[in-house]
Amino acid sequence: MSSFDVTIIGSGPGGYVAAIRCAQLGFKTAIIEKSAVGGTCLNIGCIPSKALLDSSEHYHNAVTDFSAHGIEIQKPKINFAQMIKRKAEVVDANVKGVEFLMSKNKVEVFRGTGSFKDATHVTVTAEDGSTQEIESKNIIIATGSYSTELPFAKTDKERIITSTEALELKEIPKHLIVIGGGVIGLELGSVYLRLGSEVTVIEFMDRTIPGMDAALSREITKVLKKQGMKFNLSTKVTAISRKGKKVTVKAEDKKGTELSFEGDYVLVSVGRKPYTDGLGLENAGVETDERGRIKTNAQLQTNVSNIYAIGDVIAGPMLAHKASEEGVLVAEYLAGQKPHIDYNLIPGVVYTWPEVAGVGQTEEQLKDAGKKYKTGTFPYRALGRARASMDLDGFVKILADEETDEVLGVHIIGARAADIIAEAVVAMEFRASAEDISRICHAHPTFTEAVKEAALDATGKRAIHS
Repeated sequence: MSSFDVTIIGSGPGGYVAAIRCAQLGFKTAIIEKSAVGGTCLNIGCIPSKALLDSSEHYHNAVTDFSAHGIEIQKPKINFAQMIKRKAEVVDANVKGVEFLMSKNKVEVFRGTGSFKDATHVTVTAEDGSTQEIESKNIIIATGSYSTELPFAKTDKERIITSTEALELKEIPKHLIVIGGGVIGLELGSVYLRLGSEVTVIEFMDRTIPGMDAALSREITKVLKKQGMKFNLSTKVTAISRKGKKVTVKAEDKKGTELSFEGDYVLVSVGRKPYTDGLGLENAGVETDERGRIKTNAQLQTNVSNIYAIGDVIAGPMLAHKASEEGVLVAEYLAGQKPHIDYNLIPGVVYTWPEVAGVGQTEEQLKDAGKKYKTGTFPYRALGRARASMDLDGFVKILADEETDEVLGVHIIGARAADIIAEAVVAMEFRASAEDISRICHAHPTFTEAVKEAALDATGKRAIHS
């Protein structure tokens, strides 16, 4: 039997980062993975979806914007098979990169499904049914999550699909019906909208991306409508049926009026659930909450002292970068260090175009808490850089404490928001005031100037260019 200091079950961004950090700290480390290393993010999530988003954005720009830039080409054609092939190549390169890192850091990789025999022993069941047992002083559960299904309409993986199948389609849908106006629904809806699909989003809540600041929700809905995406908010799906290549969705609006939608594909993106099935948690005595998430303390330790859990299987936003930070925290805690994560400062991003990003408190959260705050905003269309690149949609919004001026939240919609938000995270990690940001020299012309201008607007309405 192989023995290790630390064994990680699951090799996604939480698991493989935890493994690397454990190895760096001198622990004999193993990782268990039932399929390709990298988990959902690298294989059927973050990376392949961004590859298709980039490809579809190139096509969209060629069709809509090139002529304005003085670039005249014949109407471009879509080679969808090549687009999917390139996506697969991107995934493969990333998976090989993680495999290299495992080898470089001397992390032993076990292929198969891991399940607890008891608190210190894990059984690994290979695809051929063979098993082997691992003994480990400490175990980290990093098994991620899977797409939630509607109880009255199971996915068939052909026409009624999840995000996994949406990344592997053989054709561009004529009419894609998206159930769920969250991050996944808007991103994959954007991919096929750009490629020529009619896209209809049905959302139960009264707005899209409900976890983000309401101003961002309003703006992205407006911009995507302008691009051609259709929205049915405050609408409850009641049934999905399929006949051949036609899929019908029945729904009710907030007034109780019955609605019907017909398309050739339905993407169900109504959330994700922690993947704990088959882990044998009961054999180790690990407790879960009412939503099936593994209970942990501040050190991400379960009720069983040598077992930890990170990422999508515990409470909090289901984000790859959150999982990675948690993997590092557990590794360093096991090494006797005193790591810390400020969960308020984990940014969220939607990779539509324009991109949407936010960190800290939303305006709605501040209102609910009775917190006195001030707001500064600045529109992208007032930026020289945005005009030069024809990226005029969006704004930066800064929320600061009314008395101390400390920045409490930053919310951005616009070109490169996913990258710009890091400036806000750094500032807030050091508890910067809006005035601090307003006094930092930003290069001109850049999109980041909008952050400075929004900070100026928050400190006495002193924005220069609006």
